[in-house]
Formats: sequence, structure tokens, C-alpha cells
Amino acid sequence: METRLHREDLTLPAAELGAENPLPRLVRPGHVQQVANIDELPAELAGNIAYGALESLLPCRIQDGYGREREPRALPALVLENSRLRATVLPGLGGRLYSLVDKENDRELLYRNPVFQPANLALRNAWFAGGVEWNLGSTGHTTLTCAPMHAARVAGPDGSPILRLWEWERTRDLPYQLDFWLPPGSAFLFVGVRLRNPHDHDVPAYWWSNIAVERGERTRVLAPAESAWHYGYSGRLDLVPVPEHDGFDLSYPVRHRQAADYFFEIPDAARPWIAAVDGDGLGLAQVSTARLRGRKLFVWGESAGGHRWQEWLAPGAPGYLEIQAGLARTQLEHLRLPAGESWDWLEAYGPVQIGSAVHSGDWAEACAAVGEALPHREVDARLAAWRPVADSEPEEPLFAGSGWGALELARMGRSLPGTPFGEPGADQRPWLALLNGETPEPVEPPPGTLVSEPWRELLENAGENWAIWYHRGVARWHAGDRSGAVAAWTASAELTSTPWALRNLAVAAGLDGRKSEAAALLAEALVRAPRVLPLAIEAVTAALDAGRPGHAADLIGLLPAELRAAGRIRLLEARAALGLGDARRAREIFDAGFEVADIREGETSLSDTWAAIQDALGESRELPEHYDFRMKAERP
Repeated sequence: METRLHREDLTLPAAELGAENPLPRLVRPGHVQQVANIDELPAELAGNIAYGALESLLPCRIQDGYGREREPRALPALVLENSRLRATVLPGLGGRLYSLVDKENDRELLYRNPVFQPANLALRNAWFAGGVEWNLGSTGHTTLTCAPMHAARVAGPDGSPILRLWEWERTRDLPYQLDFWLPPGSAFLFVGVRLRNPHDHDVPAYWWSNIAVERGERTRVLAPAESAWHYGYSGRLDLVPVPEHDGFDLSYPVRHRQAADYFFEIPDAARPWIAAVDGDGLGLAQVSTARLRGRKLFVWGESAGGHRWQEWLAPGAPGYLEIQAGLARTQLEHLRLPAGESWDWLEAYGPVQIGSAVHSGDWAEACAAVGEALPHREVDARLAAWRPVADSEPEEPLFAGSGWGALELARMGRSLPGTPFGEPGADQRPWLALLNGETPEPVEPPPGTLVSEPWRELLENAGENWAIWYHRGVARWHAGDRSGAVAAWTASAELTSTPWALRNLAVAAGLDGRKSEAAALLAEALVRAPRVLPLAIEAVTAALDAGRPGHAADLIGLLPAELRAAGRIRLLEARAALGLGDARRAREIFDAGFEVADIREGETSLSDTWAAIQDALGESRELPEHYDFRMKAERP
């Protein structure tokens, strides 16, 4: 069978992704991982951890408009298939490799999520489990994980079709591409990856390929390493032996009580690879060329919270784990991509069938059994064959991504071979006008602000209206000029009092410790935009933080019914009731049932509020399972 590339719809029970949050994220991402013992680490590792941490998600907006209601929806899919493998890619969702089927053995090699259900785990909030996710940008799930990518057909070096995807990552302003290549008769899918730095300055680079596989009772994860860097909820990064650590064999995921990361310390001279196999030695292997040096095992753990999270992400499906591959040895690091340079590498994904040797009590023997079955030389040869076509122009467009790359290239006055970004679209139109020397007309809510230095200069030199002052404030804030940002938002509000400038002034006041002022500004903003759920959440939360539960309850009472029914508002209503001394009302809200669709990994607001209710009532009722997202300890 010759390799075929075609488009089809993948119909799944799926939640709506919903609209982006119109409120700019002005605070540093709170879920950025910290290393408590950085002074104890080797100099190179510590230096990479200290370098390049993402200080802001701007210009990206938060994706928190999803819910938990699912109905059958058709998701665009692109399928690359030969006689041995069938690969399904979702171009509208970050280019996720959703499925990889071993046709000879009729086996799914990846964890194939039976639903599309976003949850709050990515940098921009919305994330979904399963398949292979391509993470560019910074520590955390990429800003593009629930966003479209450009896709097209390209002729491969052997004449078979290559599926190319590309986009512009906006927090780092880096273009990148993925070339999926499945030669006729190949048992491995090859993925060529290229990162480009088109700027005249260095850029922090981060990449991890996040591979989800099913977790069984005898699943074992192997990599060519005798030690690994362990990172858990303590925030410490510690080198531990592999596979025996803390009294158990860490290579068997079901033996972990708590969620944890293990970054394998692969020797420089060793070929980097990782595999997950079942009790019969069957499974998936990933191997790459040398640049992609890091390998990781992530486990949710066997705690109640770990099981709850997996059910939350994939209702009704078996559990899963993640094996990952990255540029650095850990996900806490960023590397320096020099000005004008590009990096590329090749990854290979395919089945392995090892047998009982993979469960040998001799770790080196088990790893050798896997390593000998992998196509190491072929990966090097395929990289050399792929590089000459990496700049080839696409033959047939298959899917449209965003217009942000087109806008940035228009500003820079250049193009990139092999990845045509087309023309700016509707989202880019106001900024294209600014680039052309015009002053865009104000719209509500204002579009997301472009904040890099060239755009900030254009804003500072533009004509004046309330929207320009608003955007100037956001760009100044991103540049570290907080007083200038406050002055700009004040000027915006003086020209036209909008909820958007008031809200940003409230954020500034709250960060300065002026909680009552922040609460008052947000309440005023909410009066002007009473149907904006993110604004309602911020306003009620600010009232509670200012020690004004009565005000919080009053704000909730003024909300439209559909906003009052939102899970996050129901939780805030319970907290307000507690603050007013009405613990029975708070318990009634919990007993009636609600879901906080965007509860964050590691967030304990549900369990903390329940514990406060129990203390106030003198009760000792166990936290209901559907509210239990705790990851640090077993339920008492």
C-alpha cells in the first residue's frame, strides 16, 4: 500500500471550547513551576532553570470559555496512512497526533481520548488529554494546544506525501513547523521538527513532545538511564536512582502513590529514547536524533485525586500516563536559541514487541532489549533525507491556522521558505491598520493587545482614543512600566469610562495591596458589563479578598441567572455564605452539586471550602468524591 494523506472528520462527544477571555492576563502565570533547591543543582542545570522563565502570557488571551456539556461534534482530522500505520492529526487543536494505530496488530499505540473535554492545565487554561502534544514556548502546556495550525501537503524525499503543520508561537514570537512523514512500508512515523528564530536577538527555547499512553497494571516505562531528576509537589529537584527509588520500582507507574515527574538522566553518548510497554512487552517507543536529549515519565499517582483527575480529563476511559521528550534534560529549563538560527531534529514513533525481557529484574538488560529493537541508524538517515525538503513549498493547503504569523512577517518585511502564512485575517485587521499608520476605531471588548517592543512603539505614536490608551497601558505593563500603564488606563477612562480600563486599574490596585479600591473598581466595571463571566468572577473574588462577603453576595445576586449557575460562581457563593456565618447555606450549595469546569491542577479551593464548612458546622463528613481534586495527599 502506498502512503495516503487525506482529510476526514473525527466525530467525538465534545465540549465547546467557547470564547476567549476578554480580560488580559496582567499577573505572572501562577502555575509556573519553581525549584526550591536550585542552589544545590549543577551549574548548567541551575543556569538553564534561571534563564528564560515566561513572565507573561501576553499577547495571548486565556481560553476559559468551555464547560462540561458534551455532544457529538465533527473535529477536522488529517490522516496519514501506509500498510502498517495509521496516524490521525488534529490541525485545529495544536496539531495533536490524536491516534497512531499499529495496523498489523490492530492496536492503538497512544492513549486515545474518547472525548474532547478541555480542562485547566495549559498556559492559556484549556487543555485536553491524549495523543502526542507538541509543546513550544515555555514550561507548561503550550499556548497553541487548543488553537489551529496551518496544514498542507508536501512532497517527501521518496515521493510519498508529507503532512506539514506550522504556526507562530506568540509569547516567544517563534515560528515552527512539524513534518509528518510515513514512508511506504515503514513501521515508524517520522516527525521532523524545526524551530526558527527570525529575530536579531536570542530567544529562550523550550520544546517537549508530550506522549500519552494507556496505563495498565503491568505497564513499564524504560529509558537508557540509571538515574532521573525527580520533581514533585515539594518543589525540589532531586537526582534519584533508576529504577529502584524510595522502596519501589519507579518504572512501573501503578506503584506511585502521588503525581510526580521523573526526568531521565541520559548519558551524552547514548541515543535518546523512551518506551512504554505492557505485561507482554508490547507498546510504543519514541526515539529521536541527538538534539532532543531529554526524556520524562509523568504519573498521576494512585491517590484519589490522581484517579479523579484522569476521570475528569477522559470520562469513562482507562487511566493513562505520559512519556515525553524535550530539548533540555528537564521541563524546568529553557535553552538559548541564537539570533537568526534554526534548530531541527527528527522523532520516530512506532510499535515495539519485546516479550518478557522487558520485565527483567536486571534494568540494564531490560533497556538493552528495547534499545536493540529501535531504528537508530534509520532515524539519522531519515533526518538527512528530510532536511532538503524542509523548505519545500506546500503543494496543497489542507487547513488554515491563524493570521498572526502573516502579521508579524508583514511587520518584519520578510517571508519564511516552506511555511507560507498567507494574509492577516479579521483578528489582525486593527493591528494591520496600525502598522499602516492608521488609528483603529475602538471596539468593545477591545481585542488582545500586541505587546512586543515594535508594537509598543507603534501604539505610543498612534492617534488618541480610549482604546489606544487602553492598549498603551497593557503594552507598558508588559514592559514593566506599571506607573505608565496606570496613567494610560486612567487617560482611557477619562476619555470614555469603559469596564476594560476600570478592570485593569483594579488589577494594579490589588497588586499594590489596595484591596478595597480594587473591589470597588471591579464592582463598577461589572455594572457596565454584567454578562461577562470572567469579570463577574474577578469582582466577587475581589470583594471576598477585601473582607466584604456581604458585598460579594450582593454582586452575585445582581448577576443574570446563567452566570449565577456557573460552577465558579457557585463556589464563590458558598464562600460568601461562610463569610456571613451561614455555613448551612454553604453546605446546601455543595449538596445541590456543581462543577467548576476550569479547576486548576493543584487547586484546593473545593476541598478547602468544604473543610471550612465542616469546621463551622462541627461535622466530619468526608469530602464527596466529585469535589476531590487534591494531589498532595490521600484523602483522610
